[in-house]
Amino acid sequence: MFQGTGSDVGKSVLVAGLCRALTNRGMRVRPFKPQNMSNNAAVAADVGEIGRAQALQAIACRVPASVHMNPVLIKPQSDTGAQIVVRGVVLETVDTSYFRQQKGALLETVLDSFARLSREADVVVVEGAGSPAETNLRAHDIANMGFARVARVPVVMIGDIDRGGVIASLVGTHAVLDAEDRSLIKGFVINKFRGDLKLFDSGLEEISRRTAWPALGVVPWLAAARRLPAEDAVVLDSLQPQHGALHIAVPMLSRIANFDDFDALVHEPGVRLQMIPPGSPLPSPAQVIILPGTKATIADLKYLRAQGWDIDIAAHVRRGGRVVGICGGFQMLGLTVTDTDGVEGRPESIQGLGLLRVHTKLLNSKQVREVRGIDISNGAPFEGYEIHVGNTHIDPGMSPWLRFENGAVDGVMSADGQVTGCYVHGLFNRAEFRAAWLRSLGVASDGVQQHARVDAALDELANGLARSLDMDQLIAIARHPL
Repeated sequence: MFQGTGSDVGKSVLVAGLCRALTNRGMRVRPFKPQNMSNNAAVAADVGEIGRAQALQAIACRVPASVHMNPVLIKPQSDTGAQIVVRGVVLETVDTSYFRQQKGALLETVLDSFARLSREADVVVVEGAGSPAETNLRAHDIANMGFARVARVPVVMIGDIDRGGVIASLVGTHAVLDAEDRSLIKGFVINKFRGDLKLFDSGLEEISRRTAWPALGVVPWLAAARRLPAEDAVVLDSLQPQHGALHIAVPMLSRIANFDDFDALVHEPGVRLQMIPPGSPLPSPAQVIILPGTKATIADLKYLRAQGWDIDIAAHVRRGGRVVGICGGFQMLGLTVTDTDGVEGRPESIQGLGLLRVHTKLLNSKQVREVRGIDISNGAPFEGYEIHVGNTHIDPGMSPWLRFENGAVDGVMSADGQVTGCYVHGLFNRAEFRAAWLRSLGVASDGVQQHARVDAALDELANGLARSLDMDQLIAIARHPL
């Protein structure tokens, strides 16, 4: 099990890379994360939603993703409430008191899923969540030491040197853990190192002296990690815009979800994709505005208006700019969004942006499925997935945008094609669809399938880790459960 001294120290990426490295050695490998908190989800092969990181790690293992790889997924939809997804299915929506009182009750489910994966694998690579150093959360923990202790899984601790203070973070983690939790830790890894590795030799010695943990390797900053889909929205703040001719702006909604929809566009040389933070206007030079998915459509529609982005979007449309809405963004583009059942909070109805003649009613049931089909306007094939609540009614005379393999249609196009919206995530991953869409905007595509780009990045990452880490010692640790 790989735990970290804090959030965003690289646990998800390191686990993905190790899954591929061990798979490349001929081992049967499975990823596992007992509990995840993320609005960036994926559809597993057994038809349920899991964290995006575990879906990526399944790809690294070259196996279909399963709901057992992430049995508990927490999807925040307000500052005090979240949706609890258990083995891919929504269990309930809860407030913060749930986390103090009920999370421990899910441990049995977590252990059962872990046992299922263990029976079909030579090694299960487990990812922790946040940090075990948050000892105020230890009593009901199922994500870090609470899981590791009961499952008797050895732990490797990750420290991120790029954040600074890595010696203090590792030694401090050792200091605040109780003796039994501390005994589970069999070594540590330094991540995101830049420069001459020899300069940190004394640092490794200092950490080992103070903790008695052996150093298992120092991982340099690996460029391949940037070509992998990220799970945490924190990465959006550091996304560097490209300098392509086609300027695309994406407002960073407060509950933005499945933002990896844009990864393939980020790599296009002819595209400049810019994530717009709150407090900044949507740039008037942008030719396209994409409204992303969100965990809370009504709350984020209010948030969008509070930023003044609704005014920017209206001006953009008057100038002839294109607008695309995906999932929650599609719902926002309509005339109304109604939540009579209180799916997202208190029951209410709100006016949409009025750019598409559609009406959405939020429902308690959730649509979770993989889909394939064509863009009706040009015949280009696409593949993706849907994860959404709500049913959207399309007014007569509106043209659908997409047609699925079974003949059903999804989404809407305005008569002039200026505004489009749909429920399908991952649209731009398929090279043929992306090329046709970019061609309609006067830009040539690189023609690379996103899945091929990700697969190549995983191999590059695995090779980098194999050079940096003591793989034999890691395998030895895995082969000797506590």
